[in-house]
Amino acid sequence: MGIYINPGNEGFKNIRNSTYVDKSGIIALINRNLNSPDMLTCLTRPRRFGKSFTAKMLSADYCAGVDSSDLFKDLVISDIIKRL
Repeated sequence: MGIYINPGNEGFKNIRNSTYVDKSGIIALINRNLNSPDMLTCLTRPRRFGKSFTAKMLSADYCAGVDSSDLFKDLVISDIIKRL
């Protein structure tokens, strides 16, 4: 047993306040694979290439405790969702 902590969107909000390269298309890829045989997705990057940024972005998107829509409204994922 363990304690599950929902980290919210503060980490991603802090990243968005600085220079940010939009990689939010990864969210669409993970959503597409969630209930499929390919549900395990491995996102690898070299050292110092944004693995923590990606984790914080995913955490902000999947967090049910806070509204993160303002953080994603001008990113690629919002265009993908509009097309669906």
